[in-house]
Formats: sequence, C-alpha cells, structure tokens
Amino acid sequence: MNILWLGHGSFRIEIGGEVLLIDPWIDGNPMMEGQDTEAALKGATQILVTHGHGDHTGGVADLSKRTGVPVNAIVELAGALTAQGAVEGHAFNKGGTVRFGEVAVTMVPASHSSSMPVDGTARYMGMETGFIISGEGHTIYFSGDTTIMADMDWIGAYHKPDIGILSAGGYYTMDMKAAALGCEAVLRLQDRDPLPLPHLPGAGAIGRGPDARPARRRRDRTAGDAGDHAVGGRAA
Repeated sequence: MNILWLGHGSFRIEIGGEVLLIDPWIDGNPMMEGQDTEAALKGATQILVTHGHGDHTGGVADLSKRTGVPVNAIVELAGALTAQGAVEGHAFNKGGTVRFGEVAVTMVPASHSSSMPVDGTARYMGMETGFIISGEGHTIYFSGDTTIMADMDWIGAYHKPDIGILSAGGYYTMDMKAAALGCEAVLRLQDRDPLPLPHLPGAGAIGRGPDARPARRRRDRTAGDAGDHAVGGRAA
C-alpha cells in the first residue's frame, strides 16, 4: 500500500491492486505546480470525490474524460460530474459500499457544505462525505473536508480503521487540535499506541511501513502534519 499526498485535499492511494485518486484537483493546485502530474495520475483506476467545491472537483470531469477513469461520488454530485462528461462510476450514498476488485469503499458522513457551479450558478451537490477504504488488511478513514463530529466515534467503533487522513486547515475545516481529537475517536487511540505516519522522501509523500517512527504513548503525537491534513495511524 502506498499513500501519496498531492497537495491540498488531493490524495493518491495505491491499495489492493487499485490506484484511487481522491479529490484530484490538479490544475490550479499550488502543490502540483512544476510537478510531474502524469506520474501522479499514472495507472489510476478510480476517482473518488468527497464533495462539491472547486478545490475538490475542479478539472475532475475533464481528467476523467481524458484518462477514461470512472468518477464515484454521492448521487447528486456524481450526476453533475457525469453531465459534464466524466466517465460514469458509482453514484451511491452514505452507508453504501462499492467494490473495486479486492478493495471496498464505504461512504460515511462529513460535516461541511457542498456546491458546484452549473451554468454560472452555485448548485447544491448533495451532502458532503468521507470514505472508508479497506484493502490489503488495512482500513483507511478519509474524512474529506469536515469539522470534528460525534460520527467519528461510531465510525471508529464500527469500521475500526487503522489509518486516518483528516482535514485540518483551521478555516474551512477543523484545526489540528480538533483533528487530533478526531484521530483519537476514529482510530480508538484511548486503548492503543498512536503511530504517526511520517513524511517520506519526495514532495508531499506520506506512508507507513518499515520507515515509520516508533509508536509513542503521547496524545500530542496522534496526528502528523500533511499540509492542511492530519494523518494518523495506530499500532497493532
């Protein structure tokens, strides 16, 4: 498994033989300026979108058309992106699970807002969401843009993720302190050792494995800083 941060809210997750692009905002993303965008997109098999807003949906329909990669999102947003020419994927809803080979993706709640320009007017794009991604013996919680919420507790209890990727910008989303508390809830860290996921060599790369730092019993180490995202893991 490999998790790469592409800047802002965009991630590339290689898991179970699939390459998932989540909220792949490429054109206009400051972190992608001067980077090898083709390498970031190479081999992509699915696009997942958490919510409307230009820094998450900008260019997604064109990217899907150009690469032939299907777009998966909540019903209203998926329909709007398909109408713009995106390759049709799953238009599902919260609580629903879709499968891509050996990988399962479940849509879960977030608490934010969601809209996208249609004919020059901002239109409601269904509710904002996060994802639970399971494969290779791991379960990832991807929060999408959100504030901290009570749902994180049941998401942790029910899905039992061992890796969390949470928004933490502090203006449009919760801040790092709230994200750390969210990591504690969703990763059930009260009874476990937090395992921060380090930055690995390469711009914006985040991962876990033999290069990860040792687990520590300190609450302030439950989240690692990935720009405007907190990334946490737990020891087995």
